Amino acid sequence: MRRLRLGMVGGGDGAFIGAVHRIAARLDDRYELVAGALSSDPERARASAAKLHIAPDRAYADWAAMAKAEAGRLDAVAIVTPNHVHHGPAKAFLAAGINVICDKPLCLTLDQALDLQQAAAASPALFALTHNYTGYPLVRQARAAVADGLIGAVRVVQVEYPQDWLTTRLEETGQKQAAWRTDPARAGGAGSVGDIGTHAFNLAEFVTGLRCESLAADLTRFAPGRALDDNAHMLLRFAGGGRGMLWSSQVAPGNENGLRLRVYGDKGGLEWLQEEPNTLIFSPFGKPPQRITRGGHGALPVAAHATRIPSGHPEGYLEGFAQLYRDLAEQITARIDKREPDQAALLVPGIEDGLRGMRFITAAVASSERDSAWTKIE
Repeated sequence: MRRLRLGMVGGGDGAFIGAVHRIAARLDDRYELVAGALSSDPERARASAAKLHIAPDRAYADWAAMAKAEAGRLDAVAIVTPNHVHHGPAKAFLAAGINVICDKPLCLTLDQALDLQQAAAASPALFALTHNYTGYPLVRQARAAVADGLIGAVRVVQVEYPQDWLTTRLEETGQKQAAWRTDPARAGGAGSVGDIGTHAFNLAEFVTGLRCESLAADLTRFAPGRALDDNAHMLLRFAGGGRGMLWSSQVAPGNENGLRLRVYGDKGGLEWLQEEPNTLIFSPFGKPPQRITRGGHGALPVAAHATRIPSGHPEGYLEGFAQLYRDLAEQITARIDKREPDQAALLVPGIEDGLRGMRFITAAVASSERDSAWTKIE
């Protein structure tokens, strides 16, 4: 079983998320990075490619040339650019028949997302969106527990994602990540909502299996002069009658990466915290809460599928990304081998999840602009 040939758009020298994707792709030894358009600056692109041992003739100055030249040569391409450079490369590589792995959110605007949905439908290639938290073993366990009826009918969904790194105007210091994530031209119409609120929204729908039908959102810019929201509070209404709340913030001192999900049904509840990802709390109604660990008693096969190391040894952020890469590799090789893929590998978020995220962003911004009026996600 050969390694899959991987290309990358963005992620040049010094880029944070590009390095994360490369580590994730290597972790299970299923991919080999062989080509790249790693920067919009040609010289930086060439220098970055050399550092990553990419052959000079496969180091490209722009993604359009790469898509044209690498058709039939690459098995997949990872797009790890700022949001405004997702649509063009993704569409070009889909047209070239190359499987796409795209960072979230899907695009800059909902119109771009709808266009990309059509491109994906017309392409023989697969499309994966790296909502990496869906790759965590106990997130998948929580999803299976809800689907199996262990907590009964879902009533309440509480999800939050607080950080503190943008409490001050960090973007004014030249910090690259802060600069583009707070810039509407590169990040899109939302700040914290697009950056981390989409993760919270995706996690809520992934675990519960329910679609959020409408929301009432209050988006705030607490840092003076900031162009995009840095805090958001929302009420959520789910299909079937479930109710929820979502909080995303990048101005909450003391919070590093506090993604937390709590789901309550008529038979019990579940709680998972990203900073303690190897533990899931299951609380059957009328009984003591149960602490389920990633590799311990009570862990389901779906969690074992996403586990690499023995229990008691923490797994987390990088492994979550790696799980999506591994599952997509299984899907790609199954197509190459003309066989059915392992069903456990089909949980990778795709184009429809990306479109859901863009509809969520659009609805949240529209609701906030109308004084938190209830707004359908459509």
